[in-house]
Amino acid sequence: MNAALSAKGLNKYFHEPETFQVLKDVGFEIKKEEFVAIVGKSGSGKSTLLYLLSTMDTDYKGSITINGTTVTGLSQNELSRFRNEHIGFVFQFHYLLPEFSVLDNVMLPALKLGKKSKEQVETNAMELLTLLDIKGHEMKKASKISGGQQQRVAIARALINEPAIIMGDEPTGNLDSKNTKVVFDIFRQLAKERGQTIIAVTHDDEFAANCDRIIEMVDGKIMT
Repeated sequence: MNAALSAKGLNKYFHEPETFQVLKDVGFEIKKEEFVAIVGKSGSGKSTLLYLLSTMDTDYKGSITINGTTVTGLSQNELSRFRNEHIGFVFQFHYLLPEFSVLDNVMLPALKLGKKSKEQVETNAMELLTLLDIKGHEMKKASKISGGQQQRVAIARALINEPAIIMGDEPTGNLDSKNTKVVFDIFRQLAKERGQTIIAVTHDDEFAANCDRIIEMVDGKIMT
């Protein structure tokens, strides 16, 4: 089983203000350790697709399998646990808790999962902050570091539970070109050295061009 993620026959409708089909029979596979960009104009369905793949949106037809588990049809509680254990998220906005320290922000998902002791989680969090060049800032409040640093903390938080797949929704959308390159290089390193699969929705042509593969969406379909 070499697929990290498999999507089959995905159809998705929005019903407000009137019924509109946003995804039309979308299907593809993503291999383990692959770094994939999903691109397309606004309204093409790429962000909607990512929310289906992330298991946050369950209102669709078709099936999604992640890491050998078919997630379609699981209960919200099962999906919440599956997400926390198998999927890491990096959004355009970092969604850090501003009054918490950098270290606490990174540790939170692992403490919630409850598989390791607090000491072990803290050790792992510090290793990630070192990897992402944030060591020395761990006790600062998340609101007191730069935007580029905040995004790296968000990546560390996404990695704390050692997810099989990292999903990014415009992960460099708020960053300047220098920090965009830093984040891209981090993702590339994670795929190569840690064996993680990365799926990123992006508007950045240069970012996409450097990925292993581009999935282009037009009007709710994948262009082949």
